[in-house]
Amino acid sequence: MQEMKASYAFVERNFFLTRRYWGWELAFLVYSVAGALSISLIGAAAGDDRLLLLLIIGAVFWNYLSVVFSWIAETIAVERWEGTLEYTFMAPVRRWTQLLGSCLYAMAYGLVHTAAILVVLMLFFPQLEPGSMNLLTAVVFVALGSFSFVGIGMMAAILPLLYVERGAQMTFVLQSCLLLVSGVYYPVEVLPGWMQLLSYLSPATYVLDGVRAGLLDGTPVTALVGDILPLLAMGAVLIPAGLWAFGRAERYAKRTGKLKRVG
Repeated sequence: MQEMKASYAFVERNFFLTRRYWGWELAFLVYSVAGALSISLIGAAAGDDRLLLLLIIGAVFWNYLSVVFSWIAETIAVERWEGTLEYTFMAPVRRWTQLLGSCLYAMAYGLVHTAAILVVLMLFFPQLEPGSMNLLTAVVFVALGSFSFVGIGMMAAILPLLYVERGAQMTFVLQSCLLLVSGVYYPVEVLPGWMQLLSYLSPATYVLDGVRAGLLDGTPVTALVGDILPLLAMGAVLIPAGLWAFGRAERYAKRTGKLKRVG
């Protein structure tokens, strides 16, 4: 119970940070809406409602996954900006407690952020009908994908911890690579063969396949076992691996004095 209260404290702290920098959050939301609209209008210009919906799904659900990834991966960078990194890591709190609070807030923030974008897209494209959409399939795949991205985010958070000057840039590069190989706006079959192999390592590939199957074709979850099993395996492996790797990186950072460095 005490650890859960401590986790909630990190959720609350992140909420206060969001509220403090509300101007930046608003700017990021406007940018995300504009990006989603720009991509979706390609489908509208082609006059193909299926292509339009395919692009909307890619834009909306990639936004959610990328927000979750960014919030977790930038945990260390935010601590450095606030000047609280050393205090947080020296506090008598288990590291998984801090990461749990950050992950829970990341998923909640991602849902709110993505819902706002979805509302704007629905206003721009009222001609789209729900039809035979299977919302349960979409929810299941987004939930499973969230856990996988949490594990990747934990590993990415190590980069700003170990590489003070370049760590944040390296997490952005990793996120960009995931966007490229995951078939967010196009089928992965159009990628070169070696990049298609990399797409199988990205949980976003399976999330988007499952969400599109559910929303475009009404496919039930039971018919998508081939996409569910990789996501379950990734979540089961990546989260423990992320916690283990982050713990090792933290001990190394403390030993080498990287917590104190701010640039």
